[in-house]
Amino acid sequence: MKTAISPTRAEDYPEWYQQVIKAAELAEVSPVRGCMIIKPWGFAIWENIQRVLDDQLKATGHKNLYFPLLIPASFLEQESEHIDGFAKECAVVTHTRLAKNEEGKLVPASPLEEPYIIRPTSETIIGEAYSRWIQSYRDLPLLMNQWANVMRWEMRTRMFLRTTEFLWQEGHTAHATEAEAREETLKILDLYERFVEDYLAVPVIKGEKTASERFPGAANTYCLEAMMQDKKALQAGTSHYLGHNFSRAFNIKFLNSKGSEEFAYTTSWGVSTRLIGGLIMTHSDDNGLIVPPKLAPIHVVILPIAHKEEQRAEILAYCEKIADELRHIQYFNRNLSVEIDQRELTGGEKAWSWVKKGVPIRIEIGKKECDANAVFLGRRDKEYKDRLQLDLRQFLATVTIQLDEIQSNLFNRARDFQQQNTIKIECEADFYEYFTESDGGFALAHWNGDPAIEAKIKQDLNVTIRCIPFESQPEEGQCIFSGGKSSQRVVFAKAY
Repeated sequence: MKTAISPTRAEDYPEWYQQVIKAAELAEVSPVRGCMIIKPWGFAIWENIQRVLDDQLKATGHKNLYFPLLIPASFLEQESEHIDGFAKECAVVTHTRLAKNEEGKLVPASPLEEPYIIRPTSETIIGEAYSRWIQSYRDLPLLMNQWANVMRWEMRTRMFLRTTEFLWQEGHTAHATEAEAREETLKILDLYERFVEDYLAVPVIKGEKTASERFPGAANTYCLEAMMQDKKALQAGTSHYLGHNFSRAFNIKFLNSKGSEEFAYTTSWGVSTRLIGGLIMTHSDDNGLIVPPKLAPIHVVILPIAHKEEQRAEILAYCEKIADELRHIQYFNRNLSVEIDQRELTGGEKAWSWVKKGVPIRIEIGKKECDANAVFLGRRDKEYKDRLQLDLRQFLATVTIQLDEIQSNLFNRARDFQQQNTIKIECEADFYEYFTESDGGFALAHWNGDPAIEAKIKQDLNVTIRCIPFESQPEEGQCIFSGGKSSQRVVFAKAY
């Protein structure tokens, strides 16, 4: 069967992913190594992610601010685990200007007294500010968030999933007690879980990272893990309880109600444009991108098809009437977004271009639809040929119901796929066979907590412990690698 995307997922999944991005006009490779240019369609999806998440974070009391892109190198040195974790990924600014050399080429001139790091994350510079902003228990909790770009010098890059520069939000909070800080960390993880499942329609497993997988400088890192269609895991969000690690490093102290000085407890958390990569790999098919309706830049595209020039004005007027009525319908706190495609292309060319972009609903309007006061409807969650004529009034009355059905269908498909490719493994031999003889998936297995075993599995199979899941019931057992005692199964998988 001919498909719009070549190669197909089954033929070459990594290349299929790149071709979906190209066909949907989401992004392209930039002249800057490892970076991407996010095109309007991709950025519109990010804007919708940003809009919803921003509203949700503000509803929980968080305020937005912005910190500089450049961080003094000395700030990173103040938290040893943090600098060790990010040292190899740092991009460093060492000069203030360019000058021409003897050959007429521009070269760095005027060295800085202290180098700056282009932010890989902002715990250090925000910690320095918090040490000045927080004096008393009355200043707490401090609940801040920023929407920003960051840079991490990645060796192997892939658009949206792992790029040298990417966009994200990073929350940073400070609290008077450990209990409040831990509550904040898990509250944000729950918020992320609801957002990813309800809006991206991506089912996730929620849990804690092992010590070797923690954010550098964190006491605990909690995460969401999603399964992509190639059965690899993708980390879809993290929330970190930092304890006193950064408050001690940056002297974030406050006077408590009894007049005694204490260190504040801090947290940090974030999601990034990686979510778009997860959306692509969870839902899209061999005909291109599929966008969940709640995040779609356009909900309905109208395709006027005039076989005769004298029909064009009537057909366009009918399309405008439909568009106007649709734009007055609310769907998840915004009016439906509608576009009429008047490009001089054949009906098939128009339709397929929007299929590849993943628009939830397409309606084709020709003379027959005008005469019948109807629409010819196609949905992105169904096969291209699965289209039908629908009375206009019926379509307008059910359009939000159909969008909800698409959203639910996408989530249910992804959840079923995850469940079908998650297994329990009871011995080491079966574990090695699962990750060498098959495409793998999520393996639930007992592990005794030994980091040496964890490191060996990563070296042998490129498999990591994705999380210690919250929902898993305590289950006494034996580590399948050592025979030692284990109180709970953990999630193993290959990952992006």
